[in-house]
Amino acid sequence: MNIPITVTQKQLSEFLLNTAVVRPVFIWGPPGIGKSALVQQFAESLGLPCVSLLGSQLAPEDIIGVPQIVDGLSRFCPPKMIARKEPYCLFLDELNACTQEVQKAFYSLIHEHRVGEYVLPEGSIVIGAGNRAQDSAIVKPMSSALINRMLHVQLKVSHRDWLEWASSNGIHPYVYEYITLRPDHLWTEPPKTEEPFSTPRSWHMLSDALNEYGENLTDEALEILAYSCLSPHHAGQFKAFIKQIKNRYQLAAIIDGEERWPDKPEDRDVLYFLSQSFRSQLIKQLPGEKNAMNEKQKMLAHRAKALIKELSLISLEIAQMVVSKHGDDEGLPGWFMVDIVRDLPRLVERKED
Repeated sequence: MNIPITVTQKQLSEFLLNTAVVRPVFIWGPPGIGKSALVQQFAESLGLPCVSLLGSQLAPEDIIGVPQIVDGLSRFCPPKMIARKEPYCLFLDELNACTQEVQKAFYSLIHEHRVGEYVLPEGSIVIGAGNRAQDSAIVKPMSSALINRMLHVQLKVSHRDWLEWASSNGIHPYVYEYITLRPDHLWTEPPKTEEPFSTPRSWHMLSDALNEYGENLTDEALEILAYSCLSPHHAGQFKAFIKQIKNRYQLAAIIDGEERWPDKPEDRDVLYFLSQSFRSQLIKQLPGEKNAMNEKQKMLAHRAKALIKELSLISLEIAQMVVSKHGDDEGLPGWFMVDIVRDLPRLVERKED
């Protein structure tokens, strides 16, 4: 599905409130970003029970029912789960994982709120959801007739929305603090290989496990848990973050000059994590134009150059990671990079092939 516009969790809730009550809606998005939970919450906000059907596990008769003879005539009796007397929200999860036959069985239910002779109670809502073809999930082409029966919207991850939700839903402090510091690690594209990957759902799973361990959490258990839920890179960084907390290396203290970069070989992972966080903070706090800086930002820029120089003496590779541009991210401001090139040219020297 090619939808040029994406929406956050909050935007989706508003969208559903103004559209799902009059027309069926299909929510597209990668696994683990909260599509199902958002539909459940939306139904609850309207005071409607939410009935979920998992498309990948359905057969046509699960929708249209089975025939019975009544007064010498055959009639189809829809399943009890669908044929309700009071209005409700019918959530068709993994709808685009259905076979073509099941998709056809949904046509009248989605478009007309009807299955055979049964009509959904007035005020009922129909919402579908599914993953995208690029997500390495089980998906099948959705027929044009089915596509044209619904409004379509693509959900994206918003760390702000997730953190707001996490603050009141018992998310473990380690997880909350880490995502606050590294919001870019909340979600990653599903990998092409069979391995865990980071999503809001996987961070929630990690949080539940950490809460269950409580004070009994060991370094070994933490490592196993992190790598069982998260992308390998994020798991390593999360492990380093916890080590940072335990060793009391704080980025703010380093920037303020109260602490120094950890330089012991066994603290290499901590140094790498702190450096990445340092880079993220510079991108966030330094303005795009040098003449737009306030006094606090001028002090940060001055201190940052000194810290990058100190970092290069410990690890030139990690210092280069701080100043280099990564993929599609914004990178450090151009004026700051000019200062780096002038004062610390070896950091931006290209390696010979």
